[in-house]
Amino acid sequence: MSTSAHSPTSDRSDLSRSRFEHIYRRSIDHPEEFWAEAAAEIDWVKPWDQVLDGSRAPFYRWFTGGRLNTCYNALDRHVERGRANQLALVFDSPVTATVERYTYRELCDEVARFAGALRRLGVQRGDSVVIYMPNVPEAVIAMLACARLGAIHSVVFGGFAANELAGRIKDARPKVIVSASCGIEPGRLVPYKPLLDGAIELVEDKPDHCVILQRPQLKAELDERDISWEDAIAGAEPAECVAVEATDPLYILYTSGTTAQPKGIVRDNGGHAVALKWSMKNIYGVEPGDSYWAASDVGWVVGHSYIVYAPLLHGCTTVLYEGKPVGTPDPGAFWRVISEHGVSVMFTAPTAFRAIRQQDPDGNHVKRYELAKFRALFLAGERLDPATLSWAEEHLKVPVIDHWWQTETGWAIAANCVGIEQLPVVPGSPTRPAPGWNLRALDSDGRQVKPGQTGALVVKLPMPPGASPTLWNAEDRFREVYLSTFPGYYETKDAGFLDENGYVFVMARTDDIINVAGHRLSTGAMEEVIASHPSVAECAVIGPHDRIKGQLPVGLIVLKAGVDRPHEVIEAEVVQLVRDRIGAVAAFKTAVVVDRLPKTRSGKVLRGTMRKIADGEGYTPPATIDDPAILGEIGTVLHQIGYGSGRS
Repeated sequence: MSTSAHSPTSDRSDLSRSRFEHIYRRSIDHPEEFWAEAAAEIDWVKPWDQVLDGSRAPFYRWFTGGRLNTCYNALDRHVERGRANQLALVFDSPVTATVERYTYRELCDEVARFAGALRRLGVQRGDSVVIYMPNVPEAVIAMLACARLGAIHSVVFGGFAANELAGRIKDARPKVIVSASCGIEPGRLVPYKPLLDGAIELVEDKPDHCVILQRPQLKAELDERDISWEDAIAGAEPAECVAVEATDPLYILYTSGTTAQPKGIVRDNGGHAVALKWSMKNIYGVEPGDSYWAASDVGWVVGHSYIVYAPLLHGCTTVLYEGKPVGTPDPGAFWRVISEHGVSVMFTAPTAFRAIRQQDPDGNHVKRYELAKFRALFLAGERLDPATLSWAEEHLKVPVIDHWWQTETGWAIAANCVGIEQLPVVPGSPTRPAPGWNLRALDSDGRQVKPGQTGALVVKLPMPPGASPTLWNAEDRFREVYLSTFPGYYETKDAGFLDENGYVFVMARTDDIINVAGHRLSTGAMEEVIASHPSVAECAVIGPHDRIKGQLPVGLIVLKAGVDRPHEVIEAEVVQLVRDRIGAVAAFKTAVVVDRLPKTRSGKVLRGTMRKIADGEGYTPPATIDDPAILGEIGTVLHQIGYGSGRS
């Protein structure tokens, strides 16, 4: 599909006649025809027998009977068709002061050789391999090598505690684990080998081998199960691509569940390759040869989809960054990477830009770098508040696009698809459902609510290619968690609404809708108001229990750098702001300034954990938390204003 002009539609009432509307309607009304055309952009060893197989509904499958290899589509075909000398991967590591570059030919050769090493260790099609590594090129190489062999990779975020890693090893039962001697964070080394050894001790079915990347910053002691990366690849014969079924698993990615056992999100080969290749041009407006940067970690779904697979499937140059671009002594780290590596489109989390805005409210660091090739910024992972949107638009002078998706979906449910037609940006909205996503807002009885009314956001089945078809070895759990509340729909667990123009507004997780004296109120709507205060950098609203009204909202706010006004004055202004814009019904009476908010390593604010602290409940710090010490700080603050026990 060709890229249209990137000028916004001037009249939102004309959307029914837009190019986007035509493509969207076609994807919903004729999904098999639509996705068959998209699948023509992928190389198949054997064409599919059925585009969409609904024989086991609600467990739908895409491109049944088709055979392909994802690694071939990501690397080999580009080498064969003229991109051999184009950069495929740029590794930028300020924590080690290194930059490494791989052309498509070089990356393909490295992947084929490591695939040969894995094959020599006994890994075959259908076997699983756990990858427990920092954000380094070898992590990407290991993922693609598994795909090359038809093996199933399961990447676990580097630095996870032994018990969390053990749970994933127990469920995936890997034949081989690929790891590193250490990860590197600003100011400290994280030894991985003791964590890995501790995890293996906790499981019965132990891997046959562990391949360890020895980093110069810290060498690990190897035991009889271990083999160094260099020894593993020494003399290994490069492996050819193994054809797999389109419905065969490409990877398992574990995400937290409501029980102790994590949920193993499964991604297939065929639908995944088709959807991600399609998304690069149509959602992100990226062309083959462009430089694309997803500022995330390969351990998260963003890293899987938009560091590794989508950019390489599309023939782009992908940037891999080791370190934390935000919160370092250099608030201009983002702009340096964009400038040095000619990034056209960047994708990161809103929380990163809230932190940048806090550190550099006047945007002085942006002005130090030449960003001539930079065309668009995409944000996802948390709600994009209008104040952060405005700051980014003002200082970057490019479209700033919010979009919304989940680990389970693998790519955007709702987005401003700039490669099709850039629609007007509406603050607070990730724009409209993307092609393929039949999104609805339903009430508790499963009835569609009117435009503008908040409900449970759900997707009418079947979901498009690329979405998780099931959970690893847990089909019943997939049905129970995602498909049972609203039969015929996938439950996103998010609450929000669609307006009269079809724009989506994701207000909160369904468990972040609080009940104040019988009124269901969105904490997200309150956060949006609070974030508009000129002194506020970021905020979170939680709803602790109240014996009279059920729940009462409490706002926790982080101030911009340099703000020296009295905290009690700002807190009073924030309370008044919410009362003025939402009304007395919100019963918003408490706002308190905090130094920082607890977040996961991927930047999501831990609202649920803070609510448990406020209610005085016991809790276990999530394995994904960036800094557990902050929970003690939050507990103390909440105790001072009358909530919780003050204990972490």
